[in-house]
Amino acid sequence: MAFPMEQNQTLGLSTSPEIVDGEKYRRLVVRLLYLAFTRPDIYSAVHVLSQFLQKRKEDHWVATLRVVRYLKGSLGQGVLLKCESTLALQWLCDSDWAACPTSRQSVTGWIVFLGSSLISWKSKKQDTVSLSSAEAEYRAMAKLTCELKWLSGLLECLGVRLHGPMKLADIFTKPLGTNKFDYFLDKLGIYNFHAPT
Repeated sequence: MAFPMEQNQTLGLSTSPEIVDGEKYRRLVVRLLYLAFTRPDIYSAVHVLSQFLQKRKEDHWVATLRVVRYLKGSLGQGVLLKCESTLALQWLCDSDWAACPTSRQSVTGWIVFLGSSLISWKSKKQDTVSLSSAEAEYRAMAKLTCELKWLSGLLECLGVRLHGPMKLADIFTKPLGTNKFDYFLDKLGIYNFHAPT
């Protein structure tokens, strides 16, 4: 298997028969949830499969076995935590607007790196229904901001000093030295039209 779950698969609308032995499905999904702590590549698929623990169907079981086959074909993969001198938080965030076909709830997903090491990831349905993709993106960023604030506080308590490169928006948020200020003016395209050439 090249990937753990089929794209555009609507398991929530499944009409297949229910599984008689639901305990086997529950045990397997719980084990996959545990494994997802070290394998973020299966996190989204396991998130979807865990929604059907109470009312599981044959299609859900087949999708779960697909994740297992994917794992069997990629046994050597895992998260590598590298030792680096630059400790800066970097993150990516996205949302899938109205991803759930039954409730129309959007799904938030993010990943956070400390240096080049993956330290946090999440895939979760949003609490409320968003009326637009922009609203879903805004909610995703708000949740990620809370996570980043918490992670920054945790790292500070552990004595980890975060630093990162100067961002272009720094010119709007803090005083800068002459060299940095002139550099950012150039990046913003602000020039002195009256200066002699």
